[in-house]
Amino acid sequence: MLPIALGACSVIPDSVAPASERSYRATVERPDYAAARRAMQTPQRQATPRSTQLSTIRGDTCTAHLSQQKVNFTPLPDKYYGAGCATVGSVSVTGLQGDSRSFEISNLGPVACPLAEKLAGWARFGVDRAARKMLGASLVRIETMGSYSCRNVAGSSRRSAHATAEAIDVSAFILSDGRRIVLKEAWDNGSADEREFLRVIHSSACKRFGTVLGPEYNAAHRDHFHLELGGGTYCR
Repeated sequence: MLPIALGACSVIPDSVAPASERSYRATVERPDYAAARRAMQTPQRQATPRSTQLSTIRGDTCTAHLSQQKVNFTPLPDKYYGAGCATVGSVSVTGLQGDSRSFEISNLGPVACPLAEKLAGWARFGVDRAARKMLGASLVRIETMGSYSCRNVAGSSRRSAHATAEAIDVSAFILSDGRRIVLKEAWDNGSADEREFLRVIHSSACKRFGTVLGPEYNAAHRDHFHLELGGGTYCR
């Protein structure tokens, strides 16, 4: 019997090791085997429910888009008020970005993030560009009648999109030359350019939002554009 002295970290040469030992080495040295061993030795965190993961991913994606559009916003905590009313995945928006300047938006409460994203696109590419081209002045401020409100659709028992912060009512536009174009007054009685401007941006809104209601829809909307996230296309 051949005496062999081995230290703690000694390695038996392949020429001496039995076939079973060489087979074992070949296995443990394979990259996929080593990776599997590391995974087994790494403590696993508790899995997050898939619905929560998806919600977080969607929310992160939406707010990232708002940041890219240079929207001045703050994410808001989810709130549930009961009776079908809630603000989930909503943001507070105080400023929007045009091609060359930023502008304000007033009297706006919580807004569902996807709706805020559509609003930012419409304000820049629909409203501001139309104002500069048709009226010779850039947009300074959009005035609204608010967003979230725990209420039903007028004359029905169905909850309004406002009850989930998925609708905004826009009432007026302030331009850089000082003009204040109020929907209630200018839709029918403004200058020819102002009337055309309002109809162009109404049409532009219909290409972005799921539901758009304006002065020609009914008397309740004579003084504002109702811009709703929606899932279809309804433009009046």
